[in-house]
Amino acid sequence: MKPFKLRKADLILFAGVLAVGVVLAAVLLLRSSGGSAAQVRVAGAVTASYPLDEDAAYTITGVNGGTNLLVIEDGSARIEEASCPDGVCVHTGRVRRDGQSIVCLPNQVVVEIVSGAENESGVDITAG
Repeated sequence: MKPFKLRKADLILFAGVLAVGVVLAAVLLLRSSGGSAAQVRVAGAVTASYPLDEDAAYTITGVNGGTNLLVIEDGSARIEEASCPDGVCVHTGRVRRDGQSIVCLPNQVVVEIVSGAENESGVDITAG
């Protein structure tokens, strides 16, 4: 069996594909904007919306009394503690970009980052 030999055309093709990938990644990063609020839904209904520019912690009561501790700091949101058995929502980490979300299926809690335009859904931003 002959060893594979790279030709000049192979290198040019590889460089072209790599360049297209870098450009696409840059466009996606530049187009995604940071959100302005963390919108909380429990069992599909919006229950609260918290601004991302104020550091705070909120206890969210989900279905059947399950709880999630939402922490907002440094312009991002994360679930620090959850009463659910799997803790997937805790391991999701921080979200800060518009459209990102954290989901806790057992408690039916969804925290989604929204921009100012999406936040105008009739739900007041509350701090407390």
